[in-house]
Amino acid sequence: MSLREECGVFGVMAPEPDDVAKTVYYGLFALQHRGQESCGIVVNDDGVFFSHKDLGLVGEVFSREKLASFPHGTMAVGHTRYATTGNASRRNCQPIEVNHQKGKMALAHNGNLSNAAALRTELELSGAIFHSSSDTEIIAYLITKERLKTDSIEEAVCRAIKRLEGAYSLIVMSAQKLICVRDPHGFRPLCFGRTPDGANVVASESCALTSVGAEFIRDVEPGEVIVFSRTGMESRRERCGTLPIRRCIFEYIYFARPDSVLDGVSVQSARIRAGEILARSYPVEADLTVGVPDSGLDAAIGYSRASGIPYGIGLIKNKYIGRTFIAPDHRKDQVRIKLSAVTEAVRGKRIVLIDDSIVRGTTSRQIVTLLRDAGAKEIHMRVSAPPFLFPCFYGTDIDSTENLIACRHSADEIAALIGADSLGFLPVDSLRELIASRDYCGACFDCDYPTAIPADPKKDRFERKISESFQSCK
Repeated sequence: MSLREECGVFGVMAPEPDDVAKTVYYGLFALQHRGQESCGIVVNDDGVFFSHKDLGLVGEVFSREKLASFPHGTMAVGHTRYATTGNASRRNCQPIEVNHQKGKMALAHNGNLSNAAALRTELELSGAIFHSSSDTEIIAYLITKERLKTDSIEEAVCRAIKRLEGAYSLIVMSAQKLICVRDPHGFRPLCFGRTPDGANVVASESCALTSVGAEFIRDVEPGEVIVFSRTGMESRRERCGTLPIRRCIFEYIYFARPDSVLDGVSVQSARIRAGEILARSYPVEADLTVGVPDSGLDAAIGYSRASGIPYGIGLIKNKYIGRTFIAPDHRKDQVRIKLSAVTEAVRGKRIVLIDDSIVRGTTSRQIVTLLRDAGAKEIHMRVSAPPFLFPCFYGTDIDSTENLIACRHSADEIAALIGADSLGFLPVDSLRELIASRDYCGACFDCDYPTAIPADPKKDRFERKISESFQSCK
């Protein structure tokens, strides 16, 4: 079991009609690491929406011909998704589009609502009919209801988000405006920039701005609503400062790309600091420091710097495996195809192996076995995150403690189970050092939840409900 995050969002508003679909395409490519199950683009051509969404990677869903079929427009919004609430199906692809009495709307969402079940029940009892199992449709319903009672889309958004709890970084596109929203806790990242030709660009991470040639302007502040229109930019800050800031610490440990800067903190620097902390906390005599590609590499560099143990490439990742790859029947074979040990580098060596996390322990055991088979003499595993002990309700793929190995075993026991000579986790009280701040959420490590715990936390709770409804109709 590997950890995955819900999605990446990207939007653009150009001063004149342009090939905005291609801009979003490049932006989604840069955000592909945030979601590899489905993706979509909606283009706004003078109030008329054109869209394409499907399961698959960005390069699979959008061929050259498909991109060419989009008209030039002034606005577009895109999304790349991994399912945390709702399964991987076409009906859950985003952006979600809504046609209502006052116009059109397309919505892309990154995050997870902790009060989604209560809101969905309330809406269903009032007559709402849901077509997907994603909590994003709940947000779309709330905004639409408010839009029918207000004079502007931004006012509708500001009213709707008062009902939301949990993580939501949103991009909302109407016929005339592009709106970006970040929840008051700031769980998930969101930023904006500007291209040399004057287009405003919004993205989950700064690396996506760079990919389309946009200059980073700033992060969207927690609680802020920013409205881009033909008359300029408006910032609404009514909800800023209303709740404590709780940025997801795992964005820095694993989710985000190392070349991104989130809320002023370099992701790569945070990971290097994690490695340095591990070296101080769990020193060991060894010959080589090896990182597990890709998110373990920077922490391995940090461990090497702090410990003096040389850094080397001991594992190679096959970068050409996409989601259409026909996986072998056995997990062991899958790991061996995705990762290879560099025998000449590790044979006879005492290895410090750095990875970003251990969830079930299955993958860690297979990686340790790879290195053993390649001749490694000793393997001392160090993990740049604390042990996962609690569910996450804000977008991380941990909705229960059932499969968390750290809930059942000590570090020494886990080391024996995965075949390592020793094991050390990042101390939970050192998380603040990664970002030089206490303004983070590490509830999956320390049970300090910023919001109320939902009654039904399972990520597929709506999917189960839909499936049960289908069964009752048979």
